[in-house]
Amino acid sequence: MTTGTTPESDPGGPGTDLVPVEQEDLGELVGRIVSEEGADPKRRAGLVARLARALAGSARAAGVKSAAGGRWLADTFAEDIAPRIPVRDRETLIRHHKGLTGEELADVLVRNAAHATTTVGAAGGALAAVQFTAPPLLLTAPAQLVAESLVVAAIEVKLIAELHEVYGTPIPGGGLRRTTGYVTAWAHRRGIDPLQAGQSLTVVLGAAAKAALRKRLLLLLGRHLTTLGPYLTGAVAGGALNRTATLALARAIRADLAPAAVEKAGAGKSAVGKTGKKVRRALGRGA
Repeated sequence: MTTGTTPESDPGGPGTDLVPVEQEDLGELVGRIVSEEGADPKRRAGLVARLARALAGSARAAGVKSAAGGRWLADTFAEDIAPRIPVRDRETLIRHHKGLTGEELADVLVRNAAHATTTVGAAGGALAAVQFTAPPLLLTAPAQLVAESLVVAAIEVKLIAELHEVYGTPIPGGGLRRTTGYVTAWAHRRGIDPLQAGQSLTVVLGAAAKAALRKRLLLLLGRHLTTLGPYLTGAVAGGALNRTATLALARAIRADLAPAAVEKAGAGKSAVGKTGKKVRRALGRGA
């Protein structure tokens, strides 16, 4: 999981940097999609389409049994994608958002993430809807929906990591340990307690953590499969479902992190009450 500023975008549009499918770097593609470079809808759509083609090749190489059981999906996300998710530290986040801090900064990050998962869901749902009207092409829909699911997961893991930064509770240790922690937090929909993270987290996902990740990814994929509908119903459903889920995840993570941040800061009783009110208002807005 990379930290610091996001990579600069290249001037070309989607598909201008042609690379053979078998040579595509899954982690690099997802990293570009979830960074500022992927903010443009047309560019994001092109990158997601490339990711779908690369994932199809990767799944074939992994074998039917591994792909069907979800092991390939979890391994791909944990090993190839998660370590390449670009996460900004607190100072970079404040600089990128014109000095915003605290709950205001968290609000912006959540809104941006919800918008990103909404547009990814709408793009995937729209493609699935078009293919639904053309049966011979329907077999290609799952690869697009797998790509969409992994991108949404990456956006949400990035959000979780950056919320930990905003609340002053980043996971201690090196990059692999942080990646493991934030992926685990996403799988369980819980914030990481920084006081226990050093003792409870390892640099690799254990069997239980991988099982939780696999279950969460399969649930996410199953949700996206429900967007297979005629005409534009898939686009509407995909975007709405993703937005609702991302906002719910953000509320859960912020509810875990806010008290820990106050305790870590050693705030007095009055400060705790004031912060608590801000947090309750923010969570009530769903932002």
